[in-house]
Amino acid sequence: MHSVGVLRPDDPRTPGVINEIRKQIQAMPAHRINTPDSDVLGRAALLSGVLCRLQGYAVDRKLRALNDCVLFLQALKLGFVVLTANVADYDILLQLVPDGRALFYRQERQQVMRSK
Repeated sequence: MHSVGVLRPDDPRTPGVINEIRKQIQAMPAHRINTPDSDVLGRAALLSGVLCRLQGYAVDRKLRALNDCVLFLQALKLGFVVLTANVADYDILLQLVPDGRALFYRQERQQVMRSK
């Protein structure tokens, strides 16, 4: 919903984007939706503060760090593994919370061919 909040109301693309987000949310089966409790949220706030300090994050990166920490701790609580390409943050999270689990992948970079 953060994405909906940051969309510019005067942009003609906004209604279409909001509609797509709505469809994605409505397509989520109820048994797949898990809400973090106050324990997870409180621990995530503390953990994201440590992560931001260790990584030297500016204000614009702190919300993303908090979201990563909530996801990481909620996955831990439910026994899930986080699949991510974010090695820099999740490597630190795994060192701080060794019981957590993350599986890393690398995105393939496509080579752009330039014509002469």
